[in-house]
Amino acid sequence: MDGVLPRRAAQLLGDARRVVIFTGAGISAESGVPTFRDDLTGLWARFDAQRLATAEAFHADPDLVWGWYEWRRTRVSRAEPNPGHLAIATIQTRVPGSTVVTQNVDDLHERAGTRAAIHLHGSLFAPRCIAAAAHPATFEDTPDGEAAQPHEGRRIPPPRCASCSALIRPGVVWFGEALPEAALTAAVEAAAACDLLLTVGTSAVVYPAAEIPRIAARSGATVIQINPQPTPLDQVSAINLRGNAAQVLPALVADAWEQTDER
Repeated sequence: MDGVLPRRAAQLLGDARRVVIFTGAGISAESGVPTFRDDLTGLWARFDAQRLATAEAFHADPDLVWGWYEWRRTRVSRAEPNPGHLAIATIQTRVPGSTVVTQNVDDLHERAGTRAAIHLHGSLFAPRCIAAAAHPATFEDTPDGEAAQPHEGRRIPPPRCASCSALIRPGVVWFGEALPEAALTAAVEAAAACDLLLTVGTSAVVYPAAEIPRIAARSGATVIQINPQPTPLDQVSAINLRGNAAQVLPALVADAWEQTDER
């Protein structure tokens, strides 16, 4: 980062009244959460994502698919929010009109203190009935031990819905499925109404989620990108901060309100 652009970015953040923070897999990777395809390691490398992450796969072998997602959920549960997640929660505290929109299916934003994050791709921690989405589902508490720590490659029968006895499925968006309508609508509305959008750790190639920063830019908001590498969003970003979220975001937040408090 050069010395001029970060100061300008901090000024924009400190002056903003409606901020959207749009996050992707990069910020969670810094907490040790593997990206989707990176999680196909070890024994799971025998499969491909298309077999494990579709409704057809779940219907064909629900024990296999549920076992993989339980293994992923257990691994994510052991991860901790990093300074980037904490900085985003600070932004939400300092700018009451801010919204967090994430493509991630973990709960690291919530554990860092973020309120009401919009999950465009669902959540590993929000299972639902496969027959009726209106039927709520929760994970049963499991004691420490083998059941609470699924082995890699292990089949686990999914639980049944307490209301209709249908299978409970992972609460994520699978290949071929539409994004949750309410979440997508809320994200679009927030992007269209914000004056600043921070895009953090996303490759910006997965649609329709990747359209969110572009909607903000078309609506007149300033887009600031935080990413170690160039992405397709370079073209719509007024400022590109090259670096990892866990390093760039805390510095940006500290500078933003240091400048604001000085004025």
